[in-house]
Amino acid sequence: MLSLDLTGAEVLGPSGLHRDGLSFAKGVIVQAPVGRAVDMSGYLVLPGIVDVHGDGFERHLAPRRGAMKQMAEGLVAVEAELAANGITTATLAQFVSWEGGVRGLEFAEQVFSHLRDVAPAMVTDLRGQLRFETHLLEFYDELPARMADWGLRYIVFNDHLPHDRLSAGQQPRRLVSQALKARRSPEAHLALMQALEAESDEVPAALDWLCKQLAAQGIAMGSHDDTTAEGRAQWAARGVDVAEFPETLEAAEAARDLGGIVVMGSPNVVRGGSHNLNVSAVDLIAMGYCDALASDYHYPSARRAALMLWQNGMLDLTAAWGLVSAGPAGVLGLTDRGVLVPGKRADLVVLERESLRVAATLVQGRVSYLSGDVAARFMG
Repeated sequence: MLSLDLTGAEVLGPSGLHRDGLSFAKGVIVQAPVGRAVDMSGYLVLPGIVDVHGDGFERHLAPRRGAMKQMAEGLVAVEAELAANGITTATLAQFVSWEGGVRGLEFAEQVFSHLRDVAPAMVTDLRGQLRFETHLLEFYDELPARMADWGLRYIVFNDHLPHDRLSAGQQPRRLVSQALKARRSPEAHLALMQALEAESDEVPAALDWLCKQLAAQGIAMGSHDDTTAEGRAQWAARGVDVAEFPETLEAAEAARDLGGIVVMGSPNVVRGGSHNLNVSAVDLIAMGYCDALASDYHYPSARRAALMLWQNGMLDLTAAWGLVSAGPAGVLGLTDRGVLVPGKRADLVVLERESLRVAATLVQGRVSYLSGDVAARFMG
């Protein structure tokens, strides 16, 4: 771990940018200088990005069907991309779903097992999030033990069954393409969906039981793609506090009114709206209904979204950057990071002041990314 005094930079503290410098030693930000100064004039020093939900890792772990045999090597590539985008804590969101393929149990077992075994040797803090399809009733009994074995502390509940079409006896859209990805015949894939749909009445009570078990283990829980206030209230009653990517203003308002936490996707901000025509993250941020931004499917978007909110004057830099640092850290219950103050982890990202590109990323005072002219300054 490095022990350095970063001088000359604009450092983002809780009250905004300052030029008082930043010192860290033994992986922690300290009050007094430690003795080795590095001139960081022309750079911004910001808290490291805490990514509360991202699935951009899939392209590294499964670039083509059946092509990746050494998943640990894929995780090394994932970390490199995360670090290059200023992300110091990353939550890899992996499905366990009836959809199969990269969303199936077999693939999830590989991802979480390798993550558990490989992550401790990484510089970036890599964590897992289980995205669990609610209609997999046969998996409920073993899920709490699976979470413990995989070392997971965060689960988000999804329901991607096309209920309207199934209940109307219609063929779901994209049936053939989904079946191919799952390595099933279209007939078998449809039969599976129909069987799951037939058990829908059993799901609410099963979820009540499951959420109690997970809460007892201290697992953070979230719902995904909420659409109604009633649905969000049902999740809140189960102790599922996080509303991840609510699709409507109604659902986001309900989450806030019930004391929940709203997480939106950074690409939604960068695009200026949802690609699915759902509620705009920018609108929710303007109304004070968003607590954190996640990379979602595109790691560069977290930094870009925060900077856009600052540059267009919607938020000051402390508030804008807090949506990708302190906010997500709060979602994950990580009180040791997200802000640059003495006693917190030395997790930080250095941006070129003019271009706002990532020049360096450090995790607990260890370099995970270093590029360009700033390297000469760090190496003296």
